[in-house]
Amino acid sequence: MVSAVLFFIFGICVSLHPEKKTTEKMALIQSMEATGAKLFKYRGQIPVLIFVLAIPVLAASFNTNLAESWYFNPTAATLTVAIAILTSLCGLALRAYTVSTTPKGTSGRNTASQVANTLNTRGIYSVVRHPLYLANYLVWLGVLIYTRNLFVIIIVSLVYWIYYERIMLAEEAYLRGKFGYAFEEWAARVPAFLPKWSRFEGGMLQFSWKTFVRREYATWLSTVYAYLATDWILYQLWRLQMESHYGELEDNYITNHATIFWIAVAYTAIALIIKLIKHKTHWLDATPDRD
Repeated sequence: MVSAVLFFIFGICVSLHPEKKTTEKMALIQSMEATGAKLFKYRGQIPVLIFVLAIPVLAASFNTNLAESWYFNPTAATLTVAIAILTSLCGLALRAYTVSTTPKGTSGRNTASQVANTLNTRGIYSVVRHPLYLANYLVWLGVLIYTRNLFVIIIVSLVYWIYYERIMLAEEAYLRGKFGYAFEEWAARVPAFLPKWSRFEGGMLQFSWKTFVRREYATWLSTVYAYLATDWILYQLWRLQMESHYGELEDNYITNHATIFWIAVAYTAIALIIKLIKHKTHWLDATPDRD
């Protein structure tokens, strides 16, 4: 009762000083934008850091009984893996469409500073303002689902949201300053993170397989490695738990998990060939209208 009264009094005080509330809100937004500007430079490395930091959380919350049910119940294991991979493929497909249909000067891989020669409001940007960040989250969400650990999924998702939110604020502050009313009008009708597909407008460029291969082969490789690393960690956690009950077990990961291991080996070879073609030939060179 006392806390409710204090809260009510606090609300009245705030309402009597709207300018203070507005000032504090603006200061908070500016602080988040400044943080986002710093994170922007490392947006490619931070997800990997989050992945590494999530390993102790996964180990601490590992459920032996649940793990046994997945390892010894092929139906549950297959369903979980299918949902995880499908989720990641949705993210990879969204990334592929975004980078392969976007004009030059937008959606670049620049890290030193924000760059936008034009405000892209068509194509995928007509339904969502930050398609690449949504795509990245879906890719990693698939990996999280693969852990079969709801606690890890929630914790890492919250960390990702805090991280991406600040970067999005920093990017939009830059676009607002550069494009003014055009940005405000676009932002008012297009959602930031959850697509509104009914508003889709065709883009100026067709999908380019050359752009897709040149720019996305490394993303696919890192995704395969993320799944391989997660699978290996889960296997080791399960083995350690089993050893605590039944004694020492042989570490035969490659034998028991040959499919994902050889997929990773095969795609590594493909990625090396693509990289060689990219740097030693002109087959994958960018056209003047694309990054």
